[in-house]
Amino acid sequence: MVSQTGTASRLRMWRGVWRDWRSWPRRIAHTWRGSLRFRTLAVTLGLTAFAILGGFVTMALAIQNDLFESRVQQVQEAVGRATASTQRTLYAAQVDGDAAALQALMDTAIGSMTRQAGTDMIAGFRVSNEPSVIAPQDFDGGLDVDMITEGLRTAVQRDADQRWWQSIALPSGDGTVPGIVVGQQLIFPDVGAYEFYFAFDLASEAQTLRFVQVTLWLVGAGLVLLIGAISWVVVRTITVPIAQAAETSALLASGDLGVRLPVRGDDEFATLGRSFNAMADSIESQIKELAELSLVQQRFVSDVSHELRTPLTTIRLASDMLNDQRENFDGTTARAAELLHAQVQRFEVLLTDLLEISRYDAGSVQLENEATSLAHLAEDVIASMQQLSEQHGNDVRLVAPGGYSPVDMDPRRVRRVVRNLLGNAIEHGEGRPIVVTVDSDQNAVAIGVRDFGLGMSAADSERVFDRFWRADPSRKRTIGGTGLGLSIALGDARLHGGTLAVWSELGRGTNFVLTLPRHGQPLGGASPIPVDPGEDGAALDDIGLTQPIAVPPSGGRERTKGAGS
Repeated sequence: MVSQTGTASRLRMWRGVWRDWRSWPRRIAHTWRGSLRFRTLAVTLGLTAFAILGGFVTMALAIQNDLFESRVQQVQEAVGRATASTQRTLYAAQVDGDAAALQALMDTAIGSMTRQAGTDMIAGFRVSNEPSVIAPQDFDGGLDVDMITEGLRTAVQRDADQRWWQSIALPSGDGTVPGIVVGQQLIFPDVGAYEFYFAFDLASEAQTLRFVQVTLWLVGAGLVLLIGAISWVVVRTITVPIAQAAETSALLASGDLGVRLPVRGDDEFATLGRSFNAMADSIESQIKELAELSLVQQRFVSDVSHELRTPLTTIRLASDMLNDQRENFDGTTARAAELLHAQVQRFEVLLTDLLEISRYDAGSVQLENEATSLAHLAEDVIASMQQLSEQHGNDVRLVAPGGYSPVDMDPRRVRRVVRNLLGNAIEHGEGRPIVVTVDSDQNAVAIGVRDFGLGMSAADSERVFDRFWRADPSRKRTIGGTGLGLSIALGDARLHGGTLAVWSELGRGTNFVLTLPRHGQPLGGASPIPVDPGEDGAALDDIGLTQPIAVPPSGGRERTKGAGS
């Protein structure tokens, strides 16, 4: 029962494939690109079939020409012997102008040529048009005069000593068969020349040729099938190890470091397998060493960061006390206390970032989600950084068409991302306006931070999220970043199942877009805010004044609002 069910299923599958014939070119093209075995077999069979076809066509044409030429030569020799013997008889005959004797001589000549030539299809016509009462009448013994062309008759009439032939179609019971007609003059006493025509059919030669052609086609098809089977065996022998190597290398590339190629024999594939396995062993060993080294580094960073917290707390308390009393110190000591306080604060931020990075590396970061309005969160961050933006001469403007509805997120981490992006925009914005955009759709909420500063090249944009990387190392940090902010921001975005993308162009500024899913599912569509502002993106002259944002009416759609810094 199971066997019958499987057979029926396969039959239905093949019927479906046969009916879907329109997809065959696409399927064949896909198989051609993806299968070395199919491509090799198809090329081998194609070239073999072409070579066999060319050889057999050449052989068939050569056999056909040889059969025809042999038959023509045989016919001409038979006609030549018959006409020569008959002409000698005619020269020796004495008729003395007797019509009956001439007619008897004609009948004798026809009978003799029929026997010697081997054909009963003979026709004879008097060449001269002068009236004669003793000349025998024209006759067509099985050869219709309409089957003889005017060109052949003209050639025979013109040259009495030459024998002429032509290919014609002779009638038969099933239609027509190929044939040959041969013409030559004979001289009768007292009445002059007669033109005689002898027809021979080539039915036996045509049958022989058909037999040879059918045999050639059958042998050719058999050879193609045989060569195809041999090619399949050979190609399979070669491609199976290649397919195994490809599959094993794909598994190795995907992270399965324990896969190895089977090694059999001492041929080239065995050498390849041993070399591949040695390479895999080396890669596995190095990756394990790197993994252990990375783990040691993570533990070292984590342990050092934790161990530094206690002395750093003590140093910070001392620096705070010194900084509070700096007015009582002389100028140099006061400046040293102030610098010490600033650097201790920066060191504390760096230590916090290192601890956060170590948590990400260890995979121990967890979200503390709560319903939060991204638009109001952005407004709070802008307000908290208003003094810093004024110090740098930046006008921060909030444009919020959407993003008011609460979305589950970790507000502490998202606020940290927005503060980092806005801080970078303020530091690199060259004192020009900064536009913070918040928008949403049914699947996601997004916030974009756009500055109109110097911007970055494409190569710099690709490395902007690397740890401790700076586009311009000679450029002094005015805010005091650690070089880990964007790396942590990217980790926070991915932890939410979202994305953090960047667009930048020299002379046009930079645009960061943070996109978070509404329902905790991976993002499947475009962000509500385009990363690349394009040629139609906001320009300095197009940025208008903005007003404070407000929550939309209950049940209403989120409206376009603005917010001043």
